[in-house]
Amino acid sequence: MMEAEMHKEKSPREWRSAFRSGFVTPTTGLARGYAQANLVIMHKEYALDFASFCLRNPKPCPLLEIGSPGDPYTKFLAASADIRADIPLYWVYRHGVLVERVGDITSLWTEDLVYFLIGCSFGFEEALLSHGVPVRHIENGSNCPMYISNIDCIPAGPFSGKMVVSMRGIPASLVSKAVTITARYPLSHGAPVWVGDPEGLGIKDLDHPDFGDPPVLKPGDVPVFWACGVTAQMVASNAKLPLVIGHAPGHMFIADVLNEELSITGGS
Repeated sequence: MMEAEMHKEKSPREWRSAFRSGFVTPTTGLARGYAQANLVIMHKEYALDFASFCLRNPKPCPLLEIGSPGDPYTKFLAASADIRADIPLYWVYRHGVLVERVGDITSLWTEDLVYFLIGCSFGFEEALLSHGVPVRHIENGSNCPMYISNIDCIPAGPFSGKMVVSMRGIPASLVSKAVTITARYPLSHGAPVWVGDPEGLGIKDLDHPDFGDPPVLKPGDVPVFWACGVTAQMVASNAKLPLVIGHAPGHMFIADVLNEELSITGGS
């Protein structure tokens, strides 16, 4: 992370170029102010059911962009970014089994693949920071912890499963402020789904997340949980499709669109 710490002022385009050249780092805290997105790729025959799943589960899976079959270049979140190489690290699933972790998926791309870009909670972290709410994993230079919860998603076609949540330790006096701020960003998962005792979400050991790094909690912090876009990747892998490609958790697509453009105030 040291190189990433030294270059936080790079533009989204410059970060995507670095990833295309092989640089790998979690993207939390990078390109401050710009939206980030989760990635899921699958064959087009499953795309309609997956889009339906996202629409039925907007908290964990807020849709930002859907590609056309065979077209790997983004249109809305960035002009002609290459979804096959502009993310730092990809996970490749075959029939539900994680088989590869790679920095480029160009060799896997075919004309019947469709990409989905889904909102990310990194999108509201800048707002938290600017309003005096600390984000511990950014302070620590680590990845956000993520957990598989006991919350059932609404199924669609072959897609079903539990909601993945991300956790941030928030000082008790600032929890209500954090809730109010993040509610302005429904395309970045919006307000939290749970505050307090993690066992209410079926999480037995907070120190051992399913994805990301161990949590950073300071005295007086309360664990606060938001819906997480890794849910989309999990349900896609649960469906045991022939091929699913996603980002490695915490290694997101960095967009050219500002977080404020995706807020309910539209940047006003």
